[in-house]
Amino acid sequence: MSMRSLSSAEWLIIARFVLMGIEMLAIKAHLVRGQYEWRDTLASIGMRLGNYSSNLLLAGVSLAVFTFLYEHRLFEISSSSPVAWAALFLMDDFAYYWFHRASHECRFWWAAHVNHHSSQHYNLSTAIRQPWTGVLVGTWAPWFPLVLLGFPPEMIFFQSGLSLIYQFWLHTESIHRLPRWFEYLFNTPSHHRVHHAANPRYVDRNYGGTLMVWDRLFGTFAAESDDEPCRYGLIKNISTFNPIKIAFHEWVAMARDLRSARSLREAFNYTFGPPGWQPDGRGPTAKNIRAEWLASIYPRSAYPRSVEPSRKV
Repeated sequence: MSMRSLSSAEWLIIARFVLMGIEMLAIKAHLVRGQYEWRDTLASIGMRLGNYSSNLLLAGVSLAVFTFLYEHRLFEISSSSPVAWAALFLMDDFAYYWFHRASHECRFWWAAHVNHHSSQHYNLSTAIRQPWTGVLVGTWAPWFPLVLLGFPPEMIFFQSGLSLIYQFWLHTESIHRLPRWFEYLFNTPSHHRVHHAANPRYVDRNYGGTLMVWDRLFGTFAAESDDEPCRYGLIKNISTFNPIKIAFHEWVAMARDLRSARSLREAFNYTFGPPGWQPDGRGPTAKNIRAEWLASIYPRSAYPRSVEPSRKV
């Protein structure tokens, strides 16, 4: 009886676990920096299984929406055109930047995305810690304009898949810094460590997927400083390795806040405002945390609009 050949997706799953195993061994042999904690890793695997299951269940909904939009496209774009693929690469990365930024600045999307940031470790297993409710809350919306422009849905799905494959290797402490030109143009482990850090100087920075040009352009870039190691996790960490609690803890917290809302305005801000929003304006939002940090190190007369940590190579 002949054996079934593995699909590309199955090979990718195998490759990810092989790379995770190599990183574990390299860390254990003290060849590279990093740390694994078996309960944390198992939680990440559980989150990936739940993410895969939820995406599979809702794939038909996503495909139906994209197909409907494509039927009302403005232009005909051929998937055989190299120029179309180059344009899609840039536009997909631009859409990813705004999806990612909104997922940090809007609590409704953060409630899904927070799962990915819930680990206090930073290794390749963190990359597979993915949300269960992302598709349900419409996180594909930033890509809708691409379909309406005329890019076939299969092109968009393929390009987005390539972007996610690229981002897998960013989740590591094993690689310090890459050549300066590469660090300037592309997302790297150093830049993404900053993104996963909860330090006030790093919080809510470096949203780019493949390119870092959008962060530099829109003022959300911060370089990793050798003087301040990244502290991974959330502003307020959760003490659980239970995938179900990880997946839904922010939704539970949101429901609790909504019950305490005294007006429609408060209910709206608890749902769609920045994570940490409070009616008195003093909640632990990323903006407030960063402002407090800046105020603690700079006199008001010298208060800068933005601060990028010095970079040592």
